Amino acid sequence: MDESLGEGTGARSQVGVVLTAVFLAYLGQTTLNPVIAPLSRDIGLAEWQVGVTISVAASMVVLASQFWGRRSQSWGSKSVLVAAMSFCAVAMVLFTVVAYLGLNGELTGVVLFVLFVLTRGLLFGVALAAVIPTAQAYVANVTSNEKSRVKGMAGVGAAQGVASIAGALVGGLFAGISLMVSVGAVPVILLIGLLVVLFSLRREDRAELVADPISIKPTDPRVWPFLLAGFGMFTALGLIQVVTGFLVQDRLRLSSSATGLMTGLALLTAGIGMVIAQSLIVPRAKWGPTTLLRAGSCAGALGFFLLMVDGGATLLMIAVAVIGVGIGLALPGYTAGPSLLMNHDEQGGLAGLIGATNGLTYVVSPAAGTAMYGWWPLLPILIGGIILAAVFVLVTTHPRFKSLSADSEANS
Repeated sequence: MDESLGEGTGARSQVGVVLTAVFLAYLGQTTLNPVIAPLSRDIGLAEWQVGVTISVAASMVVLASQFWGRRSQSWGSKSVLVAAMSFCAVAMVLFTVVAYLGLNGELTGVVLFVLFVLTRGLLFGVALAAVIPTAQAYVANVTSNEKSRVKGMAGVGAAQGVASIAGALVGGLFAGISLMVSVGAVPVILLIGLLVVLFSLRREDRAELVADPISIKPTDPRVWPFLLAGFGMFTALGLIQVVTGFLVQDRLRLSSSATGLMTGLALLTAGIGMVIAQSLIVPRAKWGPTTLLRAGSCAGALGFFLLMVDGGATLLMIAVAVIGVGIGLALPGYTAGPSLLMNHDEQGGLAGLIGATNGLTYVVSPAAGTAMYGWWPLLPILIGGIILAAVFVLVTTHPRFKSLSADSEANS
């Protein structure tokens, strides 16, 4: 038996199906990212209206993640993923129709904005909120030791990271034909994901399900130190994601078209850094969750402080690559660590709580980052670096991380 992931060939193949579903769900989401700004302007929406839509989607993730995480244990992973992919596809079919009517001038004003928020924000946000908690709970349920748990959680993160890279490329390529081609490709991708789950993922036996999964409170002493570390990481990341385009344009003094290209390259570089960390470094380093969190937060903080230096395009790309590697190292530690402390019937609730924590940061960080940038362009970078440095101090000094690190060393 290969203990690197799961309990045998069957378990590994099923984890592969779940990771494929994660990849396709987030490929659908990120394919839209390169065109959402020009699309919104072409149909007459203001920048703040796009911001509201994104915040609504993030809010839905916060509100729905715990529900979906627990349902993945009581209904089964297949049932939840089928529901999630179906609702995602329906939401994006409706969004495609709204976008088409908006481009043709048949929908305008408040009605257009409300439908934009309902389809891409509320409906899609609620459905997408199910995917990651279900995948993380599934990995936790089929892995029995720290090594396989960390590798599985890294696989979930890597699937998201590869999807973000592929989505930027696919969305940009299709946008060269037409914005509507990119928009229309999203429900097709999601339907493919639905078919993969329907025909490839095994339905759990009734004995494998949990009738009443336990809801995990954020104040649970086994969990809150990890949630605080994760909240810090995603807050820092969210502070700079939204201002990267402004930073690129102002620092490199580029035109709007060149800024779009360079910003895309910077985000792509960060995504590649995350994927390298999660698919190459984590499986080979064999570090425990605490070590991953320490190394990742330290590297991430270093990347933020490098980003403060105006050293041209080369240093900017190096800085975002270091940030990507740092976050990529820390994430598997953040998700695997608390799951090793949970009972079987608590895994779904934990996965949902982690998803809600991550979503919460994206409700606050984009607005905070842009406000800070307006005051002083280096402020969101400085604050992000300080937050990651504080995360490093937390995971180095808090007894919860020390005890988990000691357990890792004893089991290695």
